[in-house]
Amino acid sequence: MQWDGISEFVYVAENESFTRASKKMAISTAQVSRQVSALEKRLNIKLFYRTTRKVSLTEEGRVFYQHCRSVLDGLDAAEHAITNLHSKPQGKIKLTAPVTYGEQQVLPLVNNFISQYSDIEVSAYLSNRNIDLVDEGYDLAIRLGKLSDSTMMAKKLGKRTSYVCASPRYLEKHGVPHALSELSQHSCLLGTLDYWHFSELEREKSIRVSGRLRYNSGFSLTDAALKGLGIVQLPDYYVEQHIKNGELISLLDSYRAPDEGIWAVYPQNRHLSPKIRLLVDYLAEKLR
Repeated sequence: MQWDGISEFVYVAENESFTRASKKMAISTAQVSRQVSALEKRLNIKLFYRTTRKVSLTEEGRVFYQHCRSVLDGLDAAEHAITNLHSKPQGKIKLTAPVTYGEQQVLPLVNNFISQYSDIEVSAYLSNRNIDLVDEGYDLAIRLGKLSDSTMMAKKLGKRTSYVCASPRYLEKHGVPHALSELSQHSCLLGTLDYWHFSELEREKSIRVSGRLRYNSGFSLTDAALKGLGIVQLPDYYVEQHIKNGELISLLDSYRAPDEGIWAVYPQNRHLSPKIRLLVDYLAEKLR
């Protein structure tokens, strides 16, 4: 089989645009279009639906894309395996992570990592925005919870547990809730959402809560809980140590929501170079 047009076809499929594909490949749009048209003619198959606003894969195109993507990934992996066989990891890594989790968990580990590899440079941008890795040129993202973007590859690094908890002082004054329905009788410390997640009879359930305080800061909510201002639901890295030393009491444990995943996410059309694979494996080991 001839290889002409395969790369152009894959780039168009992944970018849903001949123009964007040409920019990524650093060739003209006309050349991309010619190569794809020649490929369609050679296969005698229509690979794309084309309109003035959108380019999308046909059913045959989707099947062909999956096979072509696997072949190109295999070639890319083979090239990297040979060129990096005797070389040590080096170069730049551009990554992003959620603000608090990045500050508290990810970047301290990255600091430990780069202390072991003097030829690796890391640029990190912490944001709670769901950054487009391809468009903004990121190699890697650390994401929490359910993943929504199926065009990305992902490796699970670990998990996080959410706790509902309050201080002994608050519970002595207001009582201990033993059922989800009792939360309406308590002052709940709110983040950005009006509801908390639970599991009841093996089904996920959301409960609307209310209270006097609403902060978009987990640290501030933890401080409020420690000072007896209400009940809070937060991930383990905010409250677990306080629960262990008795400053906070874990509540409604039988209703605790399922653990959420911690993920390393990267573009599926980008082979993991040795430096990025090393970092991902390192984070997986430490965050497990």
